[in-house]
Amino acid sequence: MDDNDDAITISDGSDDEGRLDRRAILAPAIHNVIAALGGYDADSIYVLGDEAYGCLKDLKKFWRKDDTDDERTVARIFFESRVLVNDLVPIILETAGKGAVEHKCAIACADLVTAMTWPIDVAEELKELDEEHDKGTDYTQLIMAHLHYKAALLRPGVIRALLGVIVPCLAKEKKERKERDTQIINVVLHLFRNLAFIRDLPPNMHASSDQAEFSTLQSKLIETLSEAHVLDLLVTIASNASTDTFLNGWNTLVLEIFYLLFRGVKPATLSVDQAKRPHGNLSRLLEAEDKIKRENARTASSRHSRFGTTLSVTLNPNKKPAPAKGSNDDAPAPPPDTQAQKFVLHRQQAISKEAGSIFDLKKKTVTKKGKKVDELGHEDNLHSNVLVIMQNLSKTFIESCFNPFLSSLLKDIKSERPKITEKDNLRLLFVTKWFMEFFLTVRNQEKQNAKSGSASSASTVWEFDLVAEVTERGWIVWVLRRMRGAVEEKPKMWTELQAGIECLTQLLLLIDTMSSADIADPALSDAAELLQQQLVYNGEVLDIAVDSLRAYKEGVQSLTYLDSSVHMSYALLRMLEKWAKARGNGEVYVRKRAKARRRKNKDNPENEDVSEEEDGQASETERMIHETMFTFDAFEAKFAGEDITQTLMAYLARYNDFTTPDQMKRVVNLLHRQAVKAKAEGLFFKVSTLNLFRTILAEQRMLPKDQPYKDLINLITYILKKFFKAVKEDPLVIVEAFYPKNRGRWKQFSSWEPEAKEKRKGREVEDTRFPPDVQIKKGYSWSEQLGIAIACLVEDGQEELISWAKEILSLVIAIRQRIVEETDGSASQANGEDMDADDEVLRDAATKLRGPSNDALAKFEDYLIPYVSDEHADAATKNSKFKLLLRLIQFHVLDDTDADELEWYIPAAILPADLQRSLNVTNQFLLTPLDLAGGKASQLLSKKARRRRRVVASDDEASADGGDDDDEPKKKKAKKIKEKQVYKSAQFIEDSDVEIGDDDEFWAKEKALREKNELLAADGHIGTMRSTGTKKRKKTKDGKGKRKKRKGRESELGSEVEKGSNASDSEVEPVGVAGSSSPKHSSAPRPKPRPKPRPAHRTATSAELSADEARPQSPEQAAAAMSLSTNVGEPIETLRNNDEEEDSDGIQKPSRKGRGRMVISDDEDD
Repeated sequence: MDDNDDAITISDGSDDEGRLDRRAILAPAIHNVIAALGGYDADSIYVLGDEAYGCLKDLKKFWRKDDTDDERTVARIFFESRVLVNDLVPIILETAGKGAVEHKCAIACADLVTAMTWPIDVAEELKELDEEHDKGTDYTQLIMAHLHYKAALLRPGVIRALLGVIVPCLAKEKKERKERDTQIINVVLHLFRNLAFIRDLPPNMHASSDQAEFSTLQSKLIETLSEAHVLDLLVTIASNASTDTFLNGWNTLVLEIFYLLFRGVKPATLSVDQAKRPHGNLSRLLEAEDKIKRENARTASSRHSRFGTTLSVTLNPNKKPAPAKGSNDDAPAPPPDTQAQKFVLHRQQAISKEAGSIFDLKKKTVTKKGKKVDELGHEDNLHSNVLVIMQNLSKTFIESCFNPFLSSLLKDIKSERPKITEKDNLRLLFVTKWFMEFFLTVRNQEKQNAKSGSASSASTVWEFDLVAEVTERGWIVWVLRRMRGAVEEKPKMWTELQAGIECLTQLLLLIDTMSSADIADPALSDAAELLQQQLVYNGEVLDIAVDSLRAYKEGVQSLTYLDSSVHMSYALLRMLEKWAKARGNGEVYVRKRAKARRRKNKDNPENEDVSEEEDGQASETERMIHETMFTFDAFEAKFAGEDITQTLMAYLARYNDFTTPDQMKRVVNLLHRQAVKAKAEGLFFKVSTLNLFRTILAEQRMLPKDQPYKDLINLITYILKKFFKAVKEDPLVIVEAFYPKNRGRWKQFSSWEPEAKEKRKGREVEDTRFPPDVQIKKGYSWSEQLGIAIACLVEDGQEELISWAKEILSLVIAIRQRIVEETDGSASQANGEDMDADDEVLRDAATKLRGPSNDALAKFEDYLIPYVSDEHADAATKNSKFKLLLRLIQFHVLDDTDADELEWYIPAAILPADLQRSLNVTNQFLLTPLDLAGGKASQLLSKKARRRRRVVASDDEASADGGDDDDEPKKKKAKKIKEKQVYKSAQFIEDSDVEIGDDDEFWAKEKALREKNELLAADGHIGTMRSTGTKKRKKTKDGKGKRKKRKGRESELGSEVEKGSNASDSEVEPVGVAGSSSPKHSSAPRPKPRPKPRPAHRTATSAELSADEARPQSPEQAAAAMSLSTNVGEPIETLRNNDEEEDSDGIQKPSRKGRGRMVISDDEDD
């Protein structure tokens, strides 16, 4: 057939005619091609036709026509013609590995068989169907076709022949391999995948022999793969996936095959001795039969049941009977609940049971929606010999290829290789969980056998390094990321979340086993301790354990998801409880990730050139990381919630379906933590819960005799005692049992008591009073960062701010150098006499080598930087680039939550040599700017997180943290009082022109005030100027100004007598006057008043008092003092003279009793 035959013309007409015409056209052509493939001769040997290879290619072309056909017409024709059973399988058996031409036919058959057995996603196919045109589409025939194909391919020799097709391709050297060899291997491996994907029919004892064969195909497949050594090939590919790039291309395909093989069997089934398993199955079946017999004996009828029973039941017997029929037909009928009614029952159960239950038997039962059991795996009916094969395969996989296989897959997933699909993540989680559970189960059994001296010995116990890959940080981070993505997806991916929960559960059990007392290796114990610490600090695992139980809703998630969530919570709480006891108090910090917040783009002239490019999406959202104290008791109390209790009750209601006592043990443990340890027994005071307890107590004798069931009865008895005790104290508790116990309602019915809170602490909030700071991007040294900051200020034309910073550095260097000279004077002078006095570099080098003594360091004090102008104050508070410069030259911010402007200081711990280094580097970059390669310095900046400041928690927060619910928040009370005052004051306000008060008295006060100001002005004082500057302090309720808390008292510093060259120009300034004034210069414009400098918050020594008192009090004095810094030696003599004069004047010095506590913000650079 040529390529033109691919075009099929559908006649115009109805849709039915179109379908009939399509089948009518394709069926004859396909049958002709199939007939030309070949046939059996007289000796029952299949003989190929002359054009067999071309016919196989034509059949593949016909198959491709189903890509656009929802009905899959070609697939149905192939199945009806039995081409795979009668032709393709015999061709593979006759041609595989028997010559070049025959081998090509075998490859073509393998390609066609792979396409015919490709899995059908029925759910996706049904979504794509048209509601009107595809009403009659039925995929049952196609599913049955796959079962027939699987049975045909499992004939003896077929799988071995297919393996013989790919062996020559694998045996070639790397240089000799071609792309076609890779494609052949890929086709055959996909064929093995397709066979493993086809599910068996459920076992049915009433079905025919053919149907019974279809329920055991998976066992036959595994046995055939083992005999043909295909499983050995898969293990080889898995073990070399991390080292061989050629085999790495099929690691995802091998992962899918392992997932399909192991999803039908539980790890606990393969971990036991398969020789003893039939005996265990028989015991389990006999126990189940005995349970059914006991239950039937309880409800079985007596020997008198063959006699009839008639009972008359009267409803409301104390009320008036209903009128007879036919009397008073015209009178209105009274309501049924106001009269007695009689009913006749004909069941013998009515003698011993309630009448209501007999009425319920006649009601029509509503069929409940079936619950999903498991969406990840299903249990296959495998033979005992097949279980032995799977057991050996599992052990080989653990011992040889678990770690390299997982590492190769995780590397490919992180690299986002094209071969990785979304379902590969789910399969990897399931396979990892399966083998981890198998590892732990087998290891525990081997240890028990070693202790008992049975077949195993201590040398055969598996070591933990066989599964070391799952303890790596990269693996745990990937699992948490996948679970977080499954929750954030819309709709939520519950199946993948279930796989992640099961994987984390096995990881917790593995860590718990590593930290057990049986482990003698201290390295393992340390590793387990580190893993526990990291998991707790991360906090995400803790949140998943709580949220998984809260999120469960019947009908949404599967029952296996519920079992996995309960198991994870049980394992986590058990591990944390032992870990907390080992640590003593169990307190540790936990990282808590806050919700992402959108950044607000505000116009900020100071930061308009700042680059907003951050790593990832940090420019749009930012995640704040907080640390909170973790205690086991507080975490355990999180499980005391109605939604979690409802989930546990839904799990407990399935107690008859529990297969192992461990399931009952887990749920009883969690319920005990709620009712007893968390003292939240009020959560169980609900009608549905009490009804479940009643059912369990009624079937108490039917429950197994294991200890978890006994603990359940004891727990139910304890809760019921608490309930009836509460009912005795308050009968309305019965009414509350009909209402939910959410929002903390259960607390009033429980013995829970709130913890006694200590003194309310402050909380940290984001400081929004000032513009955000900036920082220099990573990759630059300290000197380069300082050069970038200076270049930014120079670009903005703010060289004056750099000069101000240099003057402050020079002044502080002079003050501290003077202290060193006074304290270590002899040594310093001796060193100074030996060298040239003009050689400043040598003197600085000698000072650095020698360093100040401890006595001199003890006299250093924090230097609080004064603001002599509003421009300086605004720059130090709002100019982010200037603040960056201050931080780089080791200036720090004084932590003050109430200040309207930032206060900078130089800590006492910074040596003069370090300050001198900052000054020298600053001068160097002013003379020789940093080379920015033609770019702007502002482009090297990025925004910095805002400073955090501590504020006192409000009364609303205190009440929300556990205060009395009946008390009204104080904030609301204050608001009501304020509204009431405003309302009352409004009563005295009238809209009138009548003036209230005496005008003469008012004008007399104004005249007296004006005369007083004139007298003060004549003496050089400004009467209207405040002593604290131009800024008005806020008034508190008691009328006092709001000041900072200081340990000592603050004294008013008097004005200084400025010693200048002209003695006649000396003026005396009053306290609090920023600028000088005199009567003869009253008409001259007076400079803007400036706030006076504030002293540092600590005890001042004599040296620092001299420095503090030498601070200028006016712009003229400030300029004179700053000009002294040009020569390092000159300010020392000037300050010494000023000290002597001020001491002689007897000005009182500020005193401090102790060193003030300086709080340094986290965002300040060192």
